[in-house]
Amino acid sequence: MSFFYELADQYIDGEWRTGTGSWDIIDFNPYNGEKLAAITIATAQEVDLAYRAAERAQRSWATTGPYERRAVLERALRITGELHDDIVDAIIDELGGTRVKAEYEVRVAEEFLRDAIHRALRPPGSILPSPVDGKENRLYRLPVGVIGVISPFNFPFLVAMKSIAPALALGNAVVVKPNQNAPVVGGTLIAKIFEDAGLPAGLLNILITDVAEIGDAFIEHPVPRVISFAGSDRVGRRVGAVAAGHFKRTILELSGNSALVVLEDADIDYAVDAAVFSRFVYQGQVCMAANRILVDRRVEQEFTEKFAARVAALRTGDPRDPETLIGPVINTFQADALTALVDQAIAEGATALVHGRTRGNLVEPTVLAGLPEDSPLLSQEIFGPVALLVTFDGEEDAVRIANDTPYGLSGAVHTRSVERGVRFARRVVSGMFHVNDSTVQDDPLVAFGGEKSSGIGRLNGEATVDAFTTQRWISIQHGRSVFPF
Repeated sequence: MSFFYELADQYIDGEWRTGTGSWDIIDFNPYNGEKLAAITIATAQEVDLAYRAAERAQRSWATTGPYERRAVLERALRITGELHDDIVDAIIDELGGTRVKAEYEVRVAEEFLRDAIHRALRPPGSILPSPVDGKENRLYRLPVGVIGVISPFNFPFLVAMKSIAPALALGNAVVVKPNQNAPVVGGTLIAKIFEDAGLPAGLLNILITDVAEIGDAFIEHPVPRVISFAGSDRVGRRVGAVAAGHFKRTILELSGNSALVVLEDADIDYAVDAAVFSRFVYQGQVCMAANRILVDRRVEQEFTEKFAARVAALRTGDPRDPETLIGPVINTFQADALTALVDQAIAEGATALVHGRTRGNLVEPTVLAGLPEDSPLLSQEIFGPVALLVTFDGEEDAVRIANDTPYGLSGAVHTRSVERGVRFARRVVSGMFHVNDSTVQDDPLVAFGGEKSSGIGRLNGEATVDAFTTQRWISIQHGRSVFPF
């Protein structure tokens, strides 16, 4: 078991401390049930302590030179690289992620750290012309102050780092509430990295707690000006509503119901590869996963046979085994819910081309075809290794089905004509869409976010600058203005 679990505690104002709540969050390995840590939860009092510490520390951090901020981030990247194998092991233990998933998460998180290093030195503003003679308009980009981050369980190291690293680079302080299923990988592990990198005390705080204890205190607190949340649309609606009531800016990265579309001219073997990855990476517990795989009727038989054969061959088991591609889902509740969902689909008339078993938290892959068009399963997010195959007749029908969902996060289309794929992508209401690739994509330079119930706002690249800075207009009159009275 990784040494990181010895750090499973609150991290406030540069100190490791025990929460003052009356109960513990128990951190379990979802594969074997091993108890990794017990963390006494933080109360509303600790929420206040963390935010006040962040507020104090941020004042001086905002005036710290960008080269000094960059140096901290460079050390954080170096430490992350040195701990790479330990972080991978922690992801496998705490999340049940396979080694493929864990390596991917750490590698992409390192890319976001690299981008944040450069972000620290970007121009802090601009000079704009004025129609008034003698006037100079300066538009400054200033840190917003303190940012509250609520991270998910599925990619907690990566998703938390996507907010933490650029926020610090831009002169902000951060308070993080990791998901209670990932308190170490999404919280204390990151705190340890930045502590060892020399980040001044108070700039990064970790609160391991639950809404049952603190209610909306994390969002309502007067200090944070931005709340960055990644998780379900159900919880995201609450976060957005509470934050709006206090005039806080929100970045909400929420649920998805992505479609991977296979047109009749697609490279079928390649499309099968992309579809298998898009649906089953990290057991399908990914907001960008291809919930629905749409296949043109003219290539339905070939695609379906090859896809079902590939899925049936996926190895389910111990995530520490390098040959395992499907590890456990995050907990028993999720495993039972997925089993019930498959039973419901079959009762509605679906055919199970592959029907996986459920053994504890191991949910073997299932492929369902022939669902009624009005099945509620087609319009909801399925957070697990269950693929829905849907047949369509021509491109217009595919666009209609792809858009027939309350969500709009990601998607993909496969075709031998790149420009046809681009035209198709532009017609789908989605924050992101990919031609001849998987639905699961993230890039430090490209705006990431969804439409409809998949969220509000964007992260990555310049979008992160917009999210974590505020614009201040300062004008200078070098001459003399003429006033009308």
